[in-house]
Amino acid sequence: MTSTTYTVIFYLFAAITVFSAAFVVFSRNVIYSAFSLLFTFFGVAALYVFLSADFIAVTQIVVYVGGILVLLLFGVMFTNRIMMTDLKTDVLNIVPGILILVATIGGLGYIFLNRADWFVTSERLQGSVVERIGFETMSRYVLPFEMASILLLLALIGAAFLARFDKPGKSEQ
Repeated sequence: MTSTTYTVIFYLFAAITVFSAAFVVFSRNVIYSAFSLLFTFFGVAALYVFLSADFIAVTQIVVYVGGILVLLLFGVMFTNRIMMTDLKTDVLNIVPGILILVATIGGLGYIFLNRADWFVTSERLQGSVVERIGFETMSRYVLPFEMASILLLLALIGAAFLARFDKPGKSEQ
């Protein structure tokens, strides 16, 4: 394929990612937001592939699409069935969102224009990238890795506690 084809495909995936992320933010229906988050995650994974970060792309799909998004969708769907609530958001904060968007785009544009040395390096990694990530994770970064796992376990316990239908301290009358 030519470089023009790669450019068109890159911008296609970038547009899918940006528009689905905007739909996540601006949709009032939680289910629609969760499903458009699926397209956002897949678009980000495709962008990782274009950056030659195959391991991160596969991790993106396995962890976010395969785990977190499915958990989110099942949690929303089961909570809706149990409590019979209408899953619509009432607040849409457009002004703070636009201010944060402008600040983020301005900061990224400043970095992009003033840092020309971050584009491409001629240095190539020796060996497999996955092997190097595994070695670094289990040797030098084992403490942050274990701390992240404990944090995720606590978040899971907290989510299970909050999702319980019979709340402690709530007497049945």
